[in-house]
Amino acid sequence: MRYLILLLFFSNVLLGQSPKEKAAQCITEKAYIKAEKLMLDYVKNHQTDKEAIELLGDSYGYQKKWDNAIEQYRKLKDIDDSNANYHYKYGGALGMKAQQVSTLKALTLIGDIKEAFLKAAALDAKHIDARWALVELYISLPGIVGGSTKKSLKYANELEKLSKVDGYLAKGYVYEYDNQPKLAEKYYKLAVKVGGSLNCYEKLSNLYEAYNEPDKAIATIEASQDKHNRNALHYQLGKVSADYNIQLDKGEQCLLQYIKHYTAADGVPLEWAYYRLAQIYKHKNNTKKALNFIDKALSLRADFKQALKEKRVISTK
Repeated sequence: MRYLILLLFFSNVLLGQSPKEKAAQCITEKAYIKAEKLMLDYVKNHQTDKEAIELLGDSYGYQKKWDNAIEQYRKLKDIDDSNANYHYKYGGALGMKAQQVSTLKALTLIGDIKEAFLKAAALDAKHIDARWALVELYISLPGIVGGSTKKSLKYANELEKLSKVDGYLAKGYVYEYDNQPKLAEKYYKLAVKVGGSLNCYEKLSNLYEAYNEPDKAIATIEASQDKHNRNALHYQLGKVSADYNIQLDKGEQCLLQYIKHYTAADGVPLEWAYYRLAQIYKHKNNTKKALNFIDKALSLRADFKQALKEKRVISTK
């Protein structure tokens, strides 16, 4: 009887949810099409409900329906021009659209993107995401259309005042993009020291990989593993080992650990771990084991192009 009462209680709670609450829950559960349908019907009869319009825009955004998302976020900023987040989301949707259209079309969107992010930053002196967007925008744009390392660093400095770790990561990003690895390393190391998140360590290890310093990348991944103890880091270390043909025993052991403790939450599919092990055994001139693991990778995904190519290479050894 007690369980029946609880079941009825929770059923009533769910039935009592408003359409907006249901849509928000759907977005949390990644049921974006269902959230879209709920809010489309709701917004028809509540055309100035900002929360509903934002939920509809978000449901479009998660589905990468950028024109639809832009339309909803434009409505929001027209209804409430003083809301920084509405301008930020509008600029973000425009920016994502710009990545999917021709260069000529993208150039026509730059002014509106910049204006939206600048307005968001001006309206909210503590809006971290808007400042990150400006850092990335100014460093990536060509100078002829307003790109500027100086402007990018200006917003990185503003980020540093709000959050030291964000500021250091932003400066590392700018200097890495600007092909100044020593300065990028300096700020990523500061981010690791101050923040120490997985993301901080990953930025630093990726920098070392990008500039062909795999031993430093491995040391950074090991430091991250010591602090965070994540199985996914076993794969990352094995990947560097396989890619650069270094510290092969360590890479082998890490990949075996990754496979042993693998869950879907680790992110990288299991076939990639088998593929990396095959590479390591190829480097060790152990053709039998290399073929064994490449076949395991292909048993999980028969159209795994990299594994098929690697099998041909291994078979000729």
